[in-house]
Amino acid sequence: MMQSLWVKKDDLAQTQWHDSDAPILADGQILLEIEKYALTANNITYAVVGDGFGYWNFFPTGDAEWGIVPVWGFAKVVASENADIAVGERVYGYLPMASHLLVTPANVQDGGFIDGAEHRKGLAIIYNQYNRLGREESPLEAERAIFQPLFTTSFLIEHFMRSNDWFGAESLVMTSASSKTSLGLAMVVKSLSPAIRRIGLTSAGNKAFVEKSGLYDEVLTYDNLSAADASRPTVSVDFAGNGQLLGAIHAHWGDMLKFSSLVGATHVEERGGADDLQGPKPILFFAPTAAEILIKDIGPVAFRAQVDKQFSAFVAAASAYLKVERLDGRDALQSAYLAMLANEVAPSRGLMCHLA
Repeated sequence: MMQSLWVKKDDLAQTQWHDSDAPILADGQILLEIEKYALTANNITYAVVGDGFGYWNFFPTGDAEWGIVPVWGFAKVVASENADIAVGERVYGYLPMASHLLVTPANVQDGGFIDGAEHRKGLAIIYNQYNRLGREESPLEAERAIFQPLFTTSFLIEHFMRSNDWFGAESLVMTSASSKTSLGLAMVVKSLSPAIRRIGLTSAGNKAFVEKSGLYDEVLTYDNLSAADASRPTVSVDFAGNGQLLGAIHAHWGDMLKFSSLVGATHVEERGGADDLQGPKPILFFAPTAAEILIKDIGPVAFRAQVDKQFSAFVAAASAYLKVERLDGRDALQSAYLAMLANEVAPSRGLMCHLA
């Protein structure tokens, strides 16, 4: 028996568990049993923009009104009709909030494979890749699942900015400084572009947490934005999606704002209150596209190696400000999803979900 958590696409707070029979595998297919997955605000973004960006298409329910939210985590091969992949192997990758996933591996290599299922063709390749991990668990798997998908976005933003000589800027201002993507960006910039001053904007309630990370040169609350030095050329990266905040950033820095980046999946016209912005027009940064461009340029092996080098350093320091929490069973997982949807999960909590 397989279990999956279905979410009403037009009312994300409506959820229900759905049971189904295990599938009969066709030649070449494998069945993954999902061991554990991370639950972060990033997964809520997948649901919020599921229709516009195709996130509902990865794990279709067969019911147009209901979808399954994608997550990142670990799974074990429990059945295989693929000569190259054995029962007992473990993988890391893009998974549904469910107990199992049927996969049709393609381009199988020692390090991984892609899901070649018909319904996933044409979807972003970064979400279709699965890493092969052998049979044993490794240290820091929870941190990997919690941070790595977002950290890749952080890595790509820094690479984009550095490739453009930071648009002549000396400082970087980041909204949602407590978010995992912002923390990751601050760390990569500190490592690879140390001359760039890192300014984090956050809520009063999260200020102490952000300062404890040690990743920012300066941490300001949203209501104290005017205290930031606006005399230096600066670039901004907006993770918050708040149009009024974006407008305040543009107004404060004015002509000294050299580039304005929107990260996530919300265009500026959908961020209310951001009309008639001063300075540069905000540009949407979409990580899957950036990843595909860089992978084509340097190759998948070099890309993964560069990301992993920075990620290893980030994870080594994350334990100072992140507490990993294990959640077990249907009720706990459903409640955790609803709490994340309601923005009730503190940034210091890293949620790892186990259905079985």
